[in-house]
Amino acid sequence: MSSAPSPARRIHPTVLTAALTLSLLTVAACGSGSATSQGTEPPQSPAESSGTSGGASSEPTPSAPTTAAPTPETTTPTPADGSGDTAAKKIRTAVYFLHGEKVSAAPRTVATPATAASALRALLAGPSRTEGRSARTTAIPSGTALRSVVIRDHIATVDLSDRYDDGGGSLSMRARLAQVVFTVTRFPSVHKVSFEIEGAPVKHLGGEGVVLNGPVGRADFEDLTPAVLVESPMLGDTVRSRLRVWGTADTFEAEFRLKVTDVTGRTAADVQVRATSGTGQRGTFDVTFPYKAVRSGPGLLTAYYVSPEDGRPVTVDTVPLTVNR
Repeated sequence: MSSAPSPARRIHPTVLTAALTLSLLTVAACGSGSATSQGTEPPQSPAESSGTSGGASSEPTPSAPTTAAPTPETTTPTPADGSGDTAAKKIRTAVYFLHGEKVSAAPRTVATPATAASALRALLAGPSRTEGRSARTTAIPSGTALRSVVIRDHIATVDLSDRYDDGGGSLSMRARLAQVVFTVTRFPSVHKVSFEIEGAPVKHLGGEGVVLNGPVGRADFEDLTPAVLVESPMLGDTVRSRLRVWGTADTFEAEFRLKVTDVTGRTAADVQVRATSGTGQRGTFDVTFPYKAVRSGPGLLTAYYVSPEDGRPVTVDTVPLTVNR
């Protein structure tokens, strides 16, 4: 399918007034991430107040799903990111790279108030060396720049440079769209994303003509989402004795398993998990369980399910961790 000509550029009134309003806006990234079917926030665990989270201790406690979204935020192409603002805070969020051909969360720390813009810039910078060694890749062309992101009525309008639609077939185009969508919808104020390139709304992306009829959300990229998407812990996190794992899943009868192996290769835990829904309907999960490692060091969290056809374990995804005794 041929690409449609780019519409005329337009200037967002919201962006023009962002400098006057930025200090009044709050950021919807207080939680550690998204785990509803729209990817906004994980369910609130009663154990959270006791500090039993398996992720890094700097990750903030998540809020309840959907109800946690504050007043929409607006960011500009050149946010302060704390410059000249001694009250600026750092929060932990995630960017989404590819593991195989599926999205996978990687941790990033960004400054308020321009958190969505900072997260997108971190995404555009690509995987770190450590992440690359763990087979995390990106479909976004190197040199892609963020021009602006404006959030209104739970829709983020992301304006990128024209490098974004260079090269690649339909799978690459869909993958780079999914990476942006999952990264921005990690924040609870964002449910969907509308794309622009050089200020012009995108209706067709790339030479393959991937069609965008309107704002898109996580559900539009189910084919690029692993059957079990672990939102936390993330790659490289350090975990201790009790591990909290949350995310979304779409597996047979909503059941799957989580296994932790330590540096010796020994299984430190292997638990069955049931999501809120499955078998064609993505649900959420949020579990905390103990594990017993022989030694501290590099470990692995594996999400897998038992095949209903032949009973064999089928690995869905793996998350490298530092496992402490």
